[in-house]
Amino acid sequence: MSDTHPSPDRSHEAVHYTIRLRGHLASRWQAWFDGLTLTCDSDGTTLISGPVLDQAALHGLLHKVRDTGLPLVSVVQVDPTWATPNHPTHRATG
Repeated sequence: MSDTHPSPDRSHEAVHYTIRLRGHLASRWQAWFDGLTLTCDSDGTTLISGPVLDQAALHGLLHKVRDTGLPLVSVVQVDPTWATPNHPTHRATG
């Protein structure tokens, strides 16, 4: 039987996500996304990234994304060590 619940030792750890939107969000949107990082890329997309506490918080975040009116390109769960600018595989944004 498979266990669909998180293990007790990880149940309170935030999971890091990157959410990509087609189009650029102005910097004034930063506060609305509760401390997540907004990065406008030269390819015409916006990357929203950072820790998300749980699935309920992720769904709330996706509702906010919907309310921006920009098309959703992707939602990816990432290893937090990859998401840091000093990690060798981190893609620089311009």
